[in-house]
Amino acid sequence: MTFPDRRLSPAIDQVGVEERAARFCTRSLKKETKLSGLRLAVTMLDVTTLEGADSVGKVRQMCSKAMRPLPEDPSVGPAAAVCVYPRMVKVAAKAVEGSGVKVASVATAFPSGQMRLKERLAEIRYCVNEGADEIDMVISRGQFLQGEYRAIFDEVAKCKEACGEAHLKVILETGELATYDQVRWASDISMAAGADFIKTSTGKVSPAATLPVTLVMLQAIEDFYERTGRMVGMKPAGGISNAKLALQYLVMVREVLGEKWLNNEWFRFGASSLTNDLLMQIRKQETGRYQSGDYFTKD
Repeated sequence: MTFPDRRLSPAIDQVGVEERAARFCTRSLKKETKLSGLRLAVTMLDVTTLEGADSVGKVRQMCSKAMRPLPEDPSVGPAAAVCVYPRMVKVAAKAVEGSGVKVASVATAFPSGQMRLKERLAEIRYCVNEGADEIDMVISRGQFLQGEYRAIFDEVAKCKEACGEAHLKVILETGELATYDQVRWASDISMAAGADFIKTSTGKVSPAATLPVTLVMLQAIEDFYERTGRMVGMKPAGGISNAKLALQYLVMVREVLGEKWLNNEWFRFGASSLTNDLLMQIRKQETGRYQSGDYFTKD
């Protein structure tokens, strides 16, 4: 792993990015294509609970939903993963055992990242030992904004090493990075340091995921792949709460990165409330009728 050359991180045309992102909102998907997209989106979900009130029962219920999003229709799903706090990793790992659903854990003093690197690495190792397949880490945004870019590179590289066989998703917290240029540079640093995925947000800061910021990150992934031949995944998270918006993200991924990225090995949605809207829209496409939200579990 080599620290990237910033000259290879192009300046971002804000107007151009926002205009291109807006065009993805104008696409119209026909019924069969729309239904296929909705079903695909369910398989890309990292079904998430990251609340102080999380309990064993809530996590088990969420895991059941991730494995069988529509209990009466086993052709829907399963979701890609469940995402929990470190303390709940063992509970989740036991609940989804043998199902193919991955267990992701936030780590590295999520969501602030304000802890010494020694403790952050220890938290990663703890999560992996508890059964996590994936680690969602947060970068030290304060250091990044102070220009300590090599420190960010080093922390991501060390976190990747601490993951062992687990995949590393690097959360940039784009809402705190202020500009698209900063988002692009943080993406390039993270990928060069070994990130398996780059992720927009913790979901705790506004703005979280947006189409323009995700487009900047997708373009960074495209350029990195062309330079290195290594695929890196993308995970927008926070604020994606309805199926229509999720489909716009999928259209964008297909047009920027191509079909190779249109699966849950390379693209995920970080979601807590998106799941039910996807299920509701699937039922609408299949039956012609909306079902009440009461038909779907809240967790």
